[in-house]
Amino acid sequence: YGDEGKGRIIDFLAGNSELVVRFQGGDNAGHTVINDLGKFQLHLVPSGIFNPTSNNLIGTGVVVNPD
Repeated sequence: YGDEGKGRIIDFLAGNSELVVRFQGGDNAGHTVINDLGKFQLHLVPSGIFNPTSNNLIGTGVVVNPD
């Protein structure tokens, strides 16, 4: 299913989770979310940010690039 299929699965799982965690990596692992609010290109923020009932956590293993 490729990257698009993986993204759809992650979006489904994040929508049913109380906590969504980004635990490692940098900003090169971008993903695009398309929902009722529009189209969003995310690089560091977990895709669960769009679920109002879940908390999102960026862990200590994530390399944050302020640019």
